[in-house]
Amino acid sequence: MKTDPPQDAVLIINSTGIGTVTRKMVRERATELALINGRSAQDVLATDWEQAKRELTGKPDIDPKEALLESAPESERWDPLPGSTGHIVPVTSIDGEDDDGQSMGEKLIDEGVQEAGHDQMLQAARAEEKKNKRGG
Repeated sequence: MKTDPPQDAVLIINSTGIGTVTRKMVRERATELALINGRSAQDVLATDWEQAKRELTGKPDIDPKEALLESAPESERWDPLPGSTGHIVPVTSIDGEDDDGQSMGEKLIDEGVQEAGHDQMLQAARAEEKKNKRGG
C-alpha cells in the first residue's frame, strides 16, 4: 500500500488554529480571494476555490506535470532536439582587443593603477620635502 507523505498545510488563519480544513473554510477563503482580486463576494471563480483549497491544505501551487518538470535538473528541462549535442559559439568581446591582447577595460585598469602609484609617490615626495624645509 502506497501512502503519500503528509503535506505542509496551513496551521493558523488570523492567529487562530484551523484544525481540519472544512468546506466552509475553503468557501470563506475563496470569497476573500475574490475580494482581493477586485470582485464581489458573490463573484467567486473556480480558480478562487482551487487557490483557497491549495492554500489551506498545503497542496502545491502547480499541477503535477509542472512539478515534475520543476524537479528535473535545469539542463534537462528544455531540449528542442533530444540527442543534439549542439556546437560551441566563439565568445566575442564587447570592446575589442588591441594588438597586445588587452581590452579597453584592462587598459583603463592598468592606467588607473599606474596613476595611483604615481600619486602615492608624489605625496611621499611632497611630505619628504616639507619635512626637509622644517629643518628635519
